[in-house]
Amino acid sequence: MPIARVHRLAASGPDDASGLEAAIQAGAIDPGGILAIFGKTEGNGCVNDFSRGFATQSLSLALARHIGPERAAEVCYVMSGGTEGAMSPHWTVFERVEGDGLAGPALAIGRVHTAALPAEALGRLGQVDQVAEAVRAAMRQAAIEDPEDVHFVQIKCPLLTNRRIGEAEARGVTVAVRDTLKSMGLSRGASSLGVAVALGEVPRSAVSDVVIGRDFSLWSARASASAGVELSHHEVVVLGRSAAWSGLITIDHAVMADAIDIEPVRAALARVGLPADGQLDPRQRSHLVALLAKAEASPDGELRGERHTMLDDSDISSTRHARAYVAGALGGLVGRSMIYVSGGAEHQGPPGGGPVAVIVER
Repeated sequence: MPIARVHRLAASGPDDASGLEAAIQAGAIDPGGILAIFGKTEGNGCVNDFSRGFATQSLSLALARHIGPERAAEVCYVMSGGTEGAMSPHWTVFERVEGDGLAGPALAIGRVHTAALPAEALGRLGQVDQVAEAVRAAMRQAAIEDPEDVHFVQIKCPLLTNRRIGEAEARGVTVAVRDTLKSMGLSRGASSLGVAVALGEVPRSAVSDVVIGRDFSLWSARASASAGVELSHHEVVVLGRSAAWSGLITIDHAVMADAIDIEPVRAALARVGLPADGQLDPRQRSHLVALLAKAEASPDGELRGERHTMLDDSDISSTRHARAYVAGALGGLVGRSMIYVSGGAEHQGPPGGGPVAVIVER
């Protein structure tokens, strides 16, 4: 029976695979069982953030020395740039082993690499449909039959560059947007709507090219999408619970209605055995394996009726402000800075809010 194991490893930089190497050498991680690695890297999280590709290259080369380049390429590397505030750069390694652990339902993991996405499909229905099918395939791989048992879907999606736009136009097709920075939001949004369609949160008939990146009344409570220049396809990781898996690790999720709405996250922690009126105590923190969250600046320029300036700053992207702000709010709740907060939550939770997953050792 499959057992999911999750490891949190500190990183001194985007090229630091030493923690992964040490864990493999110590026998704490079987490199052949690694399904995915999520990373927080200290870049700017924008189009030109090469820390994501640097980290992917460093981790994949480290794994290739143990399992060969072909198997290392099968791992999903989801690198999220930006560790603003006190968020600590780190890797979260998801591993599958076989055995007889504590009876489930337990954390179940499925992962899929899609084909390359044509530039003209980015931010349009073609991307929605490709992601939806990938989510369904990852659910089957994870032995998750009921969409309600899916608690988080992490996607790494592509963006448009000037070169990709030029190649598309040379083929006689148009792209959804020529602004490369805006293409990140469209890609995240279309990917997230793909999750919503696959999980039955939004009917496919309600989605069109027109609503992507515009109608934010359509959203997923369990999608997390991060765009990057380092890939042209999607890497889709489904995290949920399944009775076909055993082990100590479980997962739940919550939706923040805005950037300081921590009470739903507190409730999710209580559901998985970590109730606390205030900040988690040291014993409880030792059982918190990972916290994954989305963050964005409220698009109406207000937070609970009070003005914020995140969208007016010409020097710093609003996604960077939001990551730091939400990471501070969630860090204060769980008493930890090594958490995964990704910026840009288009169609991921309600406007200004975002989904959160808590992964806990039972």
